[in-house]
Amino acid sequence: MGRVLLEGATVVDRDGNVSGPRTVVVEDGLISAVAAGRPGDRRPDDEVVDCSRLHLTPGLVNLHTHSPMNIFKGIAEDATPDRWFNEEIWPYESKMDGDDVEAGAMLAIAEMIDNGVTAFADHYFSAERICAAVIGSGIRADVAPTLFGMAGDFSGQLEHASDLVREWNGREGRLSLRFGPHSPYTCSPDDLAACAVAAADLGVGAHIHVEDSEAQIAASVERHGKTPLRVVSDSGLMDLPLIIGHGYWILDEERPLLRDGNWIAVCMKTYMKLGEGPGRVWRRPEELPLCIGTDGAASSNTLSPLEQARTLALAAKYQERNAEAFPLKATWKMLMRGHDALPFGTGRIEAGAPADLVLWDLRRPNTFPAYDPLAALIYSADAGNVRHSMVAGRWLKKDGESMLDVGAVIERAAGRAAGILRKGKGKTYLEF
Repeated sequence: MGRVLLEGATVVDRDGNVSGPRTVVVEDGLISAVAAGRPGDRRPDDEVVDCSRLHLTPGLVNLHTHSPMNIFKGIAEDATPDRWFNEEIWPYESKMDGDDVEAGAMLAIAEMIDNGVTAFADHYFSAERICAAVIGSGIRADVAPTLFGMAGDFSGQLEHASDLVREWNGREGRLSLRFGPHSPYTCSPDDLAACAVAAADLGVGAHIHVEDSEAQIAASVERHGKTPLRVVSDSGLMDLPLIIGHGYWILDEERPLLRDGNWIAVCMKTYMKLGEGPGRVWRRPEELPLCIGTDGAASSNTLSPLEQARTLALAAKYQERNAEAFPLKATWKMLMRGHDALPFGTGRIEAGAPADLVLWDLRRPNTFPAYDPLAALIYSADAGNVRHSMVAGRWLKKDGESMLDVGAVIERAAGRAAGILRKGKGKTYLEF
């Protein structure tokens, strides 16, 4: 593979600083140089891309999602959390098979690529089928096989997850695995502790749901005499690299439990959709390792980190009655912080960094004039502004078109979605 020269781009770095024009040279999957202007040392086999009207950023990270749930997009609407989980989603999931999982994952990957996502953190069962979708698509992912204490045979689940970590972790440099205990309300403290030991033994982290609703805190105190995050901390999971899905209702007294290597993936659209109330993450947000997730499409309907960041910032301004809350740079840094939570070394536009990049066309009606590129990106941009994107120097999207066969992905998903309706709902062993 020859070099790619991204010539004359305006660069927006991970801190929200804007500079340019710059030419970024991509070689062997890495950024080999960042130079002012346009370099004069072109080689005959170079692929030269005129970026003089484009803005170059690191790729976006979706730090908490359930990619196979794209197969359920729109299937459970206007439902309370209790009904959504217990009467709709978990009964449908009880009849899913591996082909449903992989078709949903591919559909999600196609949507994320369209939205400028270059890496995502997934949490679901049949994780080997998600891994196969990742390897086939060119994107990066951190996959956590879900473990449910309520399902029984937890030791068997843990052994299977350990086998998956050994088999898939590090594959092609684009895939990492960690353990995915579902939550402290579906897994016992002993289950969580067993996950922490297994993850430490294999040198990986964990990914867990904590405190997406206020009711979970009261239920945990009644059951365990501890808040959910305290249960997770006491299990040893927070001593590991840990992605906390949600943490939306984190208490002030729980904040000191957070350690280096712990990350909170906020998915604001889900909380609004399910009527989960105001939460607490916008109280002194600079104290928290906030990142952006989308949750699954069954609750969020879309997989756009930009939309989620936008919604979070607007909700914070509204909730706090403070127009200065969540300023542009702080919100952008939340989007970029997801890179730090993953083990790929991405998120930098500098020599030696992996070439996971997005080129944005802000000269479109929805974003022009872009007086402030961060404002254009966070408050106006959508998938149509993603002109090109790449992972490890290979194009995922080029000239506004995905490199996947999107028609085939949709056709396959259509067949599986029809099957979901034919199979209907089964009996679930889970309870929200």
